[in-house]
Amino acid sequence: MTDPVPTTCMRCAVGCGHLQGRVDTGYGIASVRGDVSHPVNRGLACQRGIRETADPAGEWLTRPLIREGDELLPTTWDVALDRVVEAFSTAVDGNRDGVAVLGSGQQTNEAAYALGKLARGGFGTRYYDANTTLCMASAVTAYYDAFGSDAPPCTYDDVDDARTHVVWGANPAVAHPVMFRWIEESARGDGSRLVVVDPVETKTASVADDHVALDPGTDLALARAVLARLVERDDLDREFVAESTTGFDDLEAALPAVEAAAGTAGVDPETVDALAAAFADPTLVYWGMGVNQSTQGTNTAAALVDLCLATGNLGPGTGPFSLTGQANSMGTRVVSSKGSWPGQRPFEDPDERRIVAEAWSVPLDRLPDDAGPGPVGTVEAVEDGPVEAVWAVATNPVAGMPDGSTVRERLEDAFLVVQDAFRTETVEVADVVLPAATWGESDGTTTNMERRVSRVRPAMDLPPGIRTDLDVITTIGNRVAPGLFDRTEPEPVFEELAALTAGTPADLSGISYGRLDAEGAVRWPAPDAVSEGGYRYLADGEWAFETPSGRARFSTARHEGVPEPVDDDYPLTLTTGREVDGYNTGVRSRDAGTPDAPLARVHPATIDGTDLGFESAPAKLGTDEDGSADAAIESRRGAVPVRVEADPAVPEGLVWLPIHHPRTNELTLPETDPRSDEPNFKQCAVRLCPADANRADPVADAEVIRGD
Repeated sequence: MTDPVPTTCMRCAVGCGHLQGRVDTGYGIASVRGDVSHPVNRGLACQRGIRETADPAGEWLTRPLIREGDELLPTTWDVALDRVVEAFSTAVDGNRDGVAVLGSGQQTNEAAYALGKLARGGFGTRYYDANTTLCMASAVTAYYDAFGSDAPPCTYDDVDDARTHVVWGANPAVAHPVMFRWIEESARGDGSRLVVVDPVETKTASVADDHVALDPGTDLALARAVLARLVERDDLDREFVAESTTGFDDLEAALPAVEAAAGTAGVDPETVDALAAAFADPTLVYWGMGVNQSTQGTNTAAALVDLCLATGNLGPGTGPFSLTGQANSMGTRVVSSKGSWPGQRPFEDPDERRIVAEAWSVPLDRLPDDAGPGPVGTVEAVEDGPVEAVWAVATNPVAGMPDGSTVRERLEDAFLVVQDAFRTETVEVADVVLPAATWGESDGTTTNMERRVSRVRPAMDLPPGIRTDLDVITTIGNRVAPGLFDRTEPEPVFEELAALTAGTPADLSGISYGRLDAEGAVRWPAPDAVSEGGYRYLADGEWAFETPSGRARFSTARHEGVPEPVDDDYPLTLTTGREVDGYNTGVRSRDAGTPDAPLARVHPATIDGTDLGFESAPAKLGTDEDGSADAAIESRRGAVPVRVEADPAVPEGLVWLPIHHPRTNELTLPETDPRSDEPNFKQCAVRLCPADANRADPVADAEVIRGD
């Protein structure tokens, strides 16, 4: 085995340093372990990151594929790229919005930047987004609203200094094992505690000092009840509010009555009292998809920020800390030109647009006027808009987007190019498939959730027939828009993107490959070769936010109800969550033996109240010996066969499905947050019933219901 190569784990957004060793002969990774010299994890590593790096379970793509009739047939790179370039060029010639691009938080910074440069500056399309919008856009919007800039103000250094840890709508014990170890160790200290807010008793909740089990979709109501109680008690940091914020009087006037808001959330006033008391000590508030993936996601994330601002929980050891899922979601937010230009340059600011156009040597009028409608709206534009061709890079929208059956149908109507390392549900409907490199094969950088940039290095040579994302993107770019990429290797591309962020809130201009080689990781903003970011907005004891006034801004929104309430036809609520060993849409964690039917966790009393034809015990029900199912979950969008598990950790009236299973999103609701465009994955109305092929079509039923 060769000497191990230092790199960064791309399993989640904690950003752990790994040492990877390649096999002696052939292609593959022989060993993976934590890197004790890396400043993020100091040698810690979770088993799933190690396992999915060394031996992922997905089906590898090994050569380009091209559709001939109903079949995907092997072809050469030349033939595949010719077909792609012809289709993209034809679509753009008719309308610059004729091509839609869907990127990913799984790409390196360099590939994400290049894809955005091609989408915005080469094609000029507004229909460009990434799967990061599906998980983080609401938090991003809330940060901009409050602070004038994206990203958490706090860092990992603050975890140990916090006294109280409030985890709201997240399950870091499953999603971020290394980070949760830090949280749990800090919460075990004298006078410290861990409080979890989640409808389900998750793995994180099971070890918490307190678990608040609110009703699904009511997080905003509960957050406002807590702040209303704090106002009643005057448990506020009035000095900080007066000196460093704006808008508190408007918020105070808009707060609901505590008892009414608590009732909406399904908790008693005493629970609100206990949660309010959590903010008396230095408190970190972490949140995840349970907050973001909602039509009220932006408002709820903003309400959690409001709790921190009002109680003075901003500064070392405190603050709002959104937990990022995908490894390079943060990097995509900073460099990909998805919702802002590189460095968080405002998208519609004419001066910033001019800077970007000059840096890319493209006409100013080629840049789209707005950032686009988000992933859901982008796919909708295949049916009712100008989009004729779609390019999905390191993402699996057929399985990962809400109302998955409709997404599949729409993508089948477009000329679809899929660029991925693994065979996914989206590959199956593609017209051209481009096999791409993955972890251990790619060179570049990534950015973790606390803003640290670190190197991603290949541990082995590329297998024959495989090309890196950056190589494919720049090759297509220079054929569709000649001269767009004069630099196509990772290091010079990073130098280009870093230079474009100079002087911005997310300044990377002081970061270089050489510096990363020497220091392991550097946190932005880093405007010069020796500085790096710490706790944001605080310098020499003074607060200065990226808002016009220099003050943080409160929000005023109140709970407005869920988008799809339960009723007599669909009396249960579906929510989704992470499995311990599940990777995004399962592409690296599902093998040939994975059951087709997802496992539905349901409270025993809910099962007993449903006519399934079996009792609530033993634990796993409705499941044949071969792993098939004889139960089904139906929503107004589809029906999915399931295996049922009786689980008292799931509250009555709720059905829990894993987000990683490719059929789960056939049920979910495509409604989105009006500000962030993030879908409402975490709540929709369903019914649980026997799997019966003779049952009426729930989609047909839905048409009748919607017509009433």
